[in-house]
Amino acid sequence: MSAIESRSNRLEHPVDVIEQIAAGNAWVFDREEEDEISITVSGSWTDYQVAFTWLPHVEALHLGCAFDLRVNERHKPELLRLISLMNEQLWIGHFGHWEQENVILYRHALLLSGGTQPNRTQCEAALHAAITACERYYQCFQFVLWSGKRAEEALEAALFETMGEA
Repeated sequence: MSAIESRSNRLEHPVDVIEQIAAGNAWVFDREEEDEISITVSGSWTDYQVAFTWLPHVEALHLGCAFDLRVNERHKPELLRLISLMNEQLWIGHFGHWEQENVILYRHALLLSGGTQPNRTQCEAALHAAITACERYYQCFQFVLWSGKRAEEALEAALFETMGEA
């Protein structure tokens, strides 16, 4: 089935679902292209730039979540090691270093083969997984890039969970 045939079988454009979620949460968003939307979501550590892109040739809704944390060449090898260790911990999505923009990016995709419609619950779950992963590991990136810590040390600090209340 071609992308054109698949498109005509869809009741709603997949990005429309994301736009409804963004509007419902009063998030700042921009949709200059029919197949893409960019959303700003505030987190505890920083603002996240989330882009959803419809890829009709593979019938997938791609999610990319980036944050403002530039990678310096001195710490890049340790950062790449950190990303590898983090990805071993994730069940959904993965982190990567986007060379072109020199930023860290969380990526995930919803496969919607055969004209499957995305629903609000699926899209919200994908977005939640992205923000949760970025929030959980943001400090690891800071530890490596700003403090010069080893990847294992940074990851250990982020995965440390406290019990009880102080």
